[in-house]
Amino acid sequence: MPGENLSRDEARERAELLSVEGYHVRLDLRSAVGDAPDGPRTFRSQTTIRFRSGRPGAATFADLIAPSVTSVTLNGRALDPAEVFDGNRIALADLAEDNVLVVDAQCAYSRTGEGMHRFVDPEDGEVYLYTQYEPADARRVFAGFEQPDLKAPFVFEAQAPEGWTVWSNGAGGQEADGVWRFAATEPISTYITCVVAGPYHYVTDSYTRSFDDGRTLEIPLGAMCRKGLAKHFDADDVFLVTKQGLDFFHDHFDFPYPFGKYDQAFVPEYNLGAMENPGLVTFREEYIYRGNVTQAAYERRANVILHEMAHMWFGDLVTMVWWDDLWLKESFADFMGSFSQAEATRFTNSWVTFANNRKAWAYRADQLPSTHPITADIRDLEDAKLNFDGITYAKGASVLKQLVAYVGRDDFLEGARRYFKRHAYGNTRLGDLLSVLEEVSGRDMTTWSRSWLQTAGVNSLTPVATYDAGDRITELAVIQEAAESHPELRPHRVAVGLYRAESGALVRYARAEVDVEGPRTVVAELAGSERPDLILVNDDDLTYCKIRFDEGSLATLRAHLGSISDPLARALCWSALWNLTRDALMPARDFVALVLAHAGRESDIGVLQMLHAWARSAVTHYAAPAWRAEGGALLAAGALRELRLAEPGSQHQLTWARFFASTAASGSDFQLLQGLLAGSAKIDGLEVDQELRWALLEPLATHGVVDEGAIDAELARDDTASGKRHQVRCLAARPSAAVKAQAWAQVVESDTLSNALVEATISGFDQPSQRELTAAYVPKYFEAIERVWAERSIQIGMDVVKGLFPGLQDDEATLSATDAWLAAHEGAAPALRRLVLEARDDLARTLRGQACDTAAANH
Repeated sequence: MPGENLSRDEARERAELLSVEGYHVRLDLRSAVGDAPDGPRTFRSQTTIRFRSGRPGAATFADLIAPSVTSVTLNGRALDPAEVFDGNRIALADLAEDNVLVVDAQCAYSRTGEGMHRFVDPEDGEVYLYTQYEPADARRVFAGFEQPDLKAPFVFEAQAPEGWTVWSNGAGGQEADGVWRFAATEPISTYITCVVAGPYHYVTDSYTRSFDDGRTLEIPLGAMCRKGLAKHFDADDVFLVTKQGLDFFHDHFDFPYPFGKYDQAFVPEYNLGAMENPGLVTFREEYIYRGNVTQAAYERRANVILHEMAHMWFGDLVTMVWWDDLWLKESFADFMGSFSQAEATRFTNSWVTFANNRKAWAYRADQLPSTHPITADIRDLEDAKLNFDGITYAKGASVLKQLVAYVGRDDFLEGARRYFKRHAYGNTRLGDLLSVLEEVSGRDMTTWSRSWLQTAGVNSLTPVATYDAGDRITELAVIQEAAESHPELRPHRVAVGLYRAESGALVRYARAEVDVEGPRTVVAELAGSERPDLILVNDDDLTYCKIRFDEGSLATLRAHLGSISDPLARALCWSALWNLTRDALMPARDFVALVLAHAGRESDIGVLQMLHAWARSAVTHYAAPAWRAEGGALLAAGALRELRLAEPGSQHQLTWARFFASTAASGSDFQLLQGLLAGSAKIDGLEVDQELRWALLEPLATHGVVDEGAIDAELARDDTASGKRHQVRCLAARPSAAVKAQAWAQVVESDTLSNALVEATISGFDQPSQRELTAAYVPKYFEAIERVWAERSIQIGMDVVKGLFPGLQDDEATLSATDAWLAAHEGAAPALRRLVLEARDDLARTLRGQACDTAAANH
């Protein structure tokens, strides 16, 4: 990996020297099918780049990662590949003012989801290709200048096996000579170019928009997936959300969609949720549901569709200069995804999901030692890869929500409109956005930016109230605190809600908005109000903070949390309680008790699913080791109780069934799971489809109740790509030393598994019930990670380093081993050290949580 890196300084120097006029890329993908060669399977890549140099006679380099280069020609002059190509870069000397570079190379198909990924469908043997580049893997497919601020138009051509279809960013088709040719794109960055090829199932539709000036915009729509998933593909719903999103963004952005067609490809073995390639957005195919799922799954998919669509403007039309300002696209897309979803689709509660799910990601990331300002310091591509994180996405979106409250919705959107028009097809930095927002709002954005975008850390807000003899508030103040490591106190626009019990429900009877400044802010408007049962700071979720409670409010929540009538307020309370648990301020057993007491009344299915995940995490990581078994048994019993009480056939029933399977730990639990699989046990209304069958089988494999034969038999029922991933995970989950050794070797000592099967193997390897079995891998992990990081791609390196960290060996010895590795490897790659530091912090937090829970047990 180090040889593949590119520094910010190198990119800046190259951008000062060059401007790119256009690319012509021709790919021969016919080699994707047929017998495997002796060496790596490759394809021919021919690239012509026309570019200008501001300093004739200067030298620069083009980026290319390829097994071999056949020829390099610069301005008609043949260059010796052996002299100018080092495996990662092509040296270019003696530039003219106008230059033409032609590179003919053999590039490798990928198994890691980076570059040109090749997938063979086990169901029918068909081959499927797609590309994925961000931040810098276009160089695995064609030669180029791989940085976001060297934009240019692209023309793609491709030859493909007979019977295939090829798509790219521009519109196109197969011509008489058999070559697929595509129209030139608008000026875009290398990382958002795209090619998808194969026998995909393809569905079409169209979108029409009429403007006030009489113009009409026609956008051809397409959606595709593997043939094996066609029977599950609900393209109509994909198109519905797509059209709703296009309506919303055209209503608010005043800049017509600029990239012609709008294809959406659902592709196999995808590392990300999706990628915003203009005109050809790619998604992980898991968003095509093979069985029954809840509305939360459809909401999640709709959010991703809208997030990527927002990128057409924030990110594709206007792009950051360098990855320091990655937030300029990701924070906006994350915010706009929820904003448009709430206002333009059937998922009107999307801000509840945002508060409960997305912000949990941000809170965790912002308390790690690697936390960083939203505008980050990105030195190189390895830094960039790791900054696709909860800060850049979810905290950034939370801060934008705060910004909307600060400047007003209308000014915020007007600022966006001016930003698009002013910088269309160009590149920007933070100051470019702040200047238009200051322009339209009249507010000082410099101070706001310094507090919110250029400092790290999360504040906590706690209400403190005093009352008179008549039980009315004499004063209500909000106390703002910050961690010692990040002591910044910020301006917060917050709502403070007062709740009381009425007819069996907790309802809000008073609300005030206030600007919280400094360590203590009085909410004067609420003085004189009747004593509340619950004070909720940051009601309506206007700002980004950790909510704390006074003792009276906490007592109310313990008894009546499920009675809060407003779903957003309820979600905020759950999130706050989970933060208390993670911060070792609430014992894990208390959080589990709250879930058992109140989750059965939770109406929002996405919130319920988060509660299940948090409850499992509480028992696995934060509970006293001596109480783990009891806590797990309580969760399993509670899950089974709610499963039997749930409305037959409902999404709540399905959610509780999956939670029961994930917590099953006793003989009677396993007997029920086996009965549901065999059909000898039934729960009225519960359809045990293929996806649920795998969910029921995995705990049986984990606890050694079924053997390899049962897992293979299930694969025979579901001999598909999805089935293969489930099988691999179940096989690796079995409680056997030999199984663990094999799984470790397949992931750490070999690179033959695809990215999806690496992920499945790691997922199965480390099980909470198998701590003793995997204890021996602590020293092996620390011996292996530097080599893995050096030898494998960034994506696989991240998967291994994060996924195999021995976090379940939760004791001081593992913490000491981690510290010892960090002390002995101060010169290791910064990105690798960051991952280990983050895992160490999670482990230290685990131990603090366990100490809190142990102390509670002893009182």
